[in-house]
Amino acid sequence: MKHRIVVLGAGYAGAFAAGNLARRLSSADTEITVVNAVPDFVERMRLHQLAIGQDLAFRKLDDVFAGTGVRLRLARVTGVDPERRTVAVTSEDGDGDGDGELAYDTLLYALGSSVAHHGVPGVAEYAFDVTGRSSALRLRERLAGLGEGGTVLVVGEGLTGIETATEFAESRPDLSVALAARGELGAWLSPKARRHLRQAFDRLGITVHEHTGIEAVEPTRAIAADGTSIPADVTVWSAGFAVHPIAAASGLEVAETGQIVVDRSMRSVSHPDVYAAGDCAYAIGENGRPLPMSCGSAGYTNMQATAAIIARLTGNKVPTTALKYYGNHISLGRRDAIFQMVDGDVRSKSWYLGGKAAARLKSGVLKGAGWAIVHPTFGMPKRKRRLATAPDRAGVRVAA
Repeated sequence: MKHRIVVLGAGYAGAFAAGNLARRLSSADTEITVVNAVPDFVERMRLHQLAIGQDLAFRKLDDVFAGTGVRLRLARVTGVDPERRTVAVTSEDGDGDGDGELAYDTLLYALGSSVAHHGVPGVAEYAFDVTGRSSALRLRERLAGLGEGGTVLVVGEGLTGIETATEFAESRPDLSVALAARGELGAWLSPKARRHLRQAFDRLGITVHEHTGIEAVEPTRAIAADGTSIPADVTVWSAGFAVHPIAAASGLEVAETGQIVVDRSMRSVSHPDVYAAGDCAYAIGENGRPLPMSCGSAGYTNMQATAAIIARLTGNKVPTTALKYYGNHISLGRRDAIFQMVDGDVRSKSWYLGGKAAARLKSGVLKGAGWAIVHPTFGMPKRKRRLATAPDRAGVRVAA
């Protein structure tokens, strides 16, 4: 009987983990299934580019996993039963593999996150976001129909908000782009990097509403906490992320955020057959604080979860992967960016890199992440090597 590994989600965390599990574990002993709602690998960090009209090539997951032995199940996850060790799935519009139930021996939960509405009236009805391909395409269609002088308001001063506002302003100088920030723009950056950011906003003609919380969104405007009305033909909501309530509903132990509480190896503290990676994992970093929802966290947590799964199934000691940030990459359009170094407490250091050099670095990071996803068998021996048999109950083997 093969050990059944089910990976939920094929974003940065899930796709990379599935490919590496397939590379390291013998297909004679394991069966790996990835469940994903869409047939493509979606580069979430580039969806603001898609929204503004740039053409992005999406790779088919069938091609990504070709030759790995990974089975792809196109479906949406509707529930997890950790007591029975099953996952309920369904397909929408008949485009997937149908409804059903998948049994697992080991589950890697990597369903990611979506936009957080924070209960603000009108966000669900009138605002747009760039947290998923379908929502980015919806925004793309709306922006394409927006004529010269149209107004766009980006809500949120985090990395997504900054990158979205600058990308839109650079690509569509005919639009009037503004950003609403609850605090000071770039407050977490070093003084020089903050100055670089403000200069970029000035150069691109982006209006900044600092210390402005948005309390309501309407079809043609947003209402600030002090009652100020901000014109907005299009409001783009980027004020944080939220996880799907599936984990909480399943009985897994979750934090107040709904994220799955995990130990240092990304294993659920309540159900040892379940691991979590990416935005849905409530993991504590080297500084003693929860990791933020980000692509960087997806990388760290999926590497740790993958290493832990392999080690435990092969009877080896679980290695420790560093959960430490070194810096933030912030795109400011296609020709400008900021790379801000941070210390162990994620506080900005005085040094930063800006301009075209930082833009090239950010481009390299994106290409590297995409390359790693679509080459999951990189480093795999061309010829079969001898397998070491582990003395554990699963009898799973790993490439020597």
